[in-house]
Amino acid sequence: MVQLMSVPEVAAGASEVLLAEWSVATGAEVSRGDVIAVAETDKAVVEVEAEFDGVVVGLLAQVGERVDVGAPLMLVGTGADLDRELAALLAEVGVSAPAAEPAAPAEPVVEPAAESARRFASPLARRLIEEAGLDLADITGTGPRGRVRKRDVERALADRAPAPAPAATTTSAPVPAPAPAPAAAAVAPAAPASGLSIEPHSRLRRSVAARLTQAKQEIPHFYLTRSARIDDLLALRAQVNEHAPVRVSVNDLVLRAVAVAHRAVPEANVVWSEEGMVQHTSVDVAVAVASERGLVTPVVRGVDQLSLSGLARQVGDYVGQANAGRLQQRDLEGGTITVTNLGMYGVEEFSAIINPPHSAILAVGAARPEPVVEGEPGEQRIEIRTVLRLVLSVDHRAIDGALAARWMASLVEALERPMTLLV
Repeated sequence: MVQLMSVPEVAAGASEVLLAEWSVATGAEVSRGDVIAVAETDKAVVEVEAEFDGVVVGLLAQVGERVDVGAPLMLVGTGADLDRELAALLAEVGVSAPAAEPAAPAEPVVEPAAESARRFASPLARRLIEEAGLDLADITGTGPRGRVRKRDVERALADRAPAPAPAATTTSAPVPAPAPAPAAAAVAPAAPASGLSIEPHSRLRRSVAARLTQAKQEIPHFYLTRSARIDDLLALRAQVNEHAPVRVSVNDLVLRAVAVAHRAVPEANVVWSEEGMVQHTSVDVAVAVASERGLVTPVVRGVDQLSLSGLARQVGDYVGQANAGRLQQRDLEGGTITVTNLGMYGVEEFSAIINPPHSAILAVGAARPEPVVEGEPGEQRIEIRTVLRLVLSVDHRAIDGALAARWMASLVEALERPMTLLV
């Protein structure tokens, strides 16, 4: 029996994907859950998994093609189906218009005696290799049977010394541009003396720009600023890291404090929708990751239920997956709030744009020693304390000012009394 696999919705709200790479060829045996292709979405590069067990009897999309979500992607059947006409197979699964099957991934032509030296590579990887002037034999493949994939070429490019050609003429970008360069590029100054060059936007960069522009235009933002004295928090972190299997960062502790605040003020764990307010019971927090491919916000599930080392491990895994382009749809969905941290760059304070559909985003600055007033009235004194500045951007449709202020008070209390993060 032939089964049709359609293009899955690999990112929430995505209407199409760019097929970046096939990981299988016609005639290959696949099992449910095997990676069959790599697709680019507006948010990430995602591995597409097989939905059925069987033999690949038809690939219905070309590498580099934009394919609508729900469109036919692949036919899975038995070995006997390989001898049948593609049009008949498509008719069997209810697809009336026959589609031309893309050629199987090309392999280098070799003499039989050289079979052991054959190198396999995906079509996209071959194109990138040719454009970059690399030698396939010099690249180590990480795919099945040592197959060279896009990420292997990217790694080779990263290890290679920068080419002497001007940036404007470089053609070895790791991700192919899905559309022609903007019209402005055609009239941009091209003379080297001008000191100008144009690097085409990636799909991820365009998506981030469009999403945040829409958020700023449609979401009524307001902002709350608080400071937290975190000397006790830093002392607790030092003690935890003496025994934790995974190093815990200040940002990990902030994530846990956000979960504590959500438990204390559950009315803030909501998302606005036109139909009504969506109340979340699980504390799922997105963390902004400035990956090598662009800004992404994977969501950590059940932050209040994880140990500190488990939380740190999950965040570290997401960073690695984001850099490798391996985030899945489920990793980017859910939650009501994002945490973004620029403290490691020395930024003391900033406000961030809410990441739809979330109702808030917490901007975390650098922790700095500052003079603060301690003690009761009449016995006050100035002491040096480590101060962390926090700015909460809030969707006024979902959360009012007083509610946001209560939430911020709970957050600061959790940071200044860090033992509450352990219970």
